Amino acid sequence: MSISRLLKSQAPAAPSLSYSLVSFIGTLIAIGSTGWLSHASGTPWLMAAFGASCVLAFGVPDSPLAQPRSIIGGHLLSTLVGLVLLNGLGNAWWVGALGVALALVLMQQTRTLHAPAGANPLVVIAAGASWTYLLTPVLAGSVVIVAVAWLVNNARHRNSYPKYWL
Repeated sequence: MSISRLLKSQAPAAPSLSYSLVSFIGTLIAIGSTGWLSHASGTPWLMAAFGASCVLAFGVPDSPLAQPRSIIGGHLLSTLVGLVLLNGLGNAWWVGALGVALALVLMQQTRTLHAPAGANPLVVIAAGASWTYLLTPVLAGSVVIVAVAWLVNNARHRNSYPKYWL
């Protein structure tokens, strides 16, 4: 095998600059909206994992991990796991490990796999979150991201997002 072949990148080509600009706009609107809603309502609508959700929803919107079922369902399910474990087992270091592992399996089995949601049990357990965390920021913020992704991705390519809802 030649050196030039070894050094040649096998990574996919970069998207067009216009595609990246639309991704930028979608992410800016989704995160900006959840941030503004947090500020205006005094209730959290934003969490760190939503940044990674936007990378999927606007960067690779055709991915199964970027579909509404996965964004909303994955965040809800993994947060629920974290809340159940926190309230049942406390916040020991191993509870976080168990939470992420259980969330992964449950997301796989329910076809709601969403990589950013894997962080939710850790956040819930470390923060000692209350049950209301499931509604805001998790459900409310997830719905905002999906709504913006629907608008922006379909403006980019008509009828392109989502590939499926359920």
